[in-house]
Amino acid sequence: MNKSKKILKTIVIILVVFCLLVTFLVAPRMFNKPDMSAFMGKSIAHRGYFDNEAGIPENSLACFQAAIEKGFAIELDIQLSSDGVAFVFHDADLERMCGVQGKIWEYTAAELKEMRLLDTEETIPTFEETLNLINGQVPLLVEYKMDKPDTAVCAAGQALLDKYNGAYAIQCFDPRALLWYKKNAPQVARGQLAEKFWEKEEYNGKPLYFVLTYMLTNVATRPDFISYKAIHKDNLSLNICRLLGAKTACYTLKNADELAYVNGDFDMYIFDSFDISQYR
Repeated sequence: MNKSKKILKTIVIILVVFCLLVTFLVAPRMFNKPDMSAFMGKSIAHRGYFDNEAGIPENSLACFQAAIEKGFAIELDIQLSSDGVAFVFHDADLERMCGVQGKIWEYTAAELKEMRLLDTEETIPTFEETLNLINGQVPLLVEYKMDKPDTAVCAAGQALLDKYNGAYAIQCFDPRALLWYKKNAPQVARGQLAEKFWEKEEYNGKPLYFVLTYMLTNVATRPDFISYKAIHKDNLSLNICRLLGAKTACYTLKNADELAYVNGDFDMYIFDSFDISQYR
């Protein structure tokens, strides 16, 4: 009986230590948190309030104006041109949106401004142009694209945000962007984007994607909020972060049924392809 008690006690100790270790690894920032009240309960238009089929392209000044008119917060993507100018564009490749071969970072700012989005009159906006348009009218969620793994995009983006008068936060899938912000702009709310990479066939069995799925890099980055794929809302690390006070966002809701699945579970709701205001 004593032996059984000792075994049970050992198991309990191991479990407690394991739980404490996981909690330590995935914990968000606990102190000196930035104010995120402007985002709470917000519907956030993914790449702006766009309609690619109706001639209002994603990540265009037109769709950002449409989001402002609806009162939606705006999520957008930042990348650099070959000469270091911050542009608002999602894909690494230019083919889908501009019909041009090559990566966005292979072209100069002048060359990019000559391109049209989906054969409309809309051009690829610079981040500076976009900030001038939004001008603090709605909260802004900036996603840094790190297909080219270089934190220079963070420095370029933040140089413009330092002069911006409005509520904003940043997020990225790549923890290196959050590390940059932790070191260089700790006053800015930073968010870790993630999903269950580990369950995807192309990533399964790769340790890096296990780490990213469970956000074990939080031990270094200490994010203020987590943006997690909506259908994966049961992720253990996400819920630990929530219990420890991290704000949460879900992405990307495409219809009312998906909203109904997560409604009330998150602080922020990133959406596209439907008018979320009809349901919230």
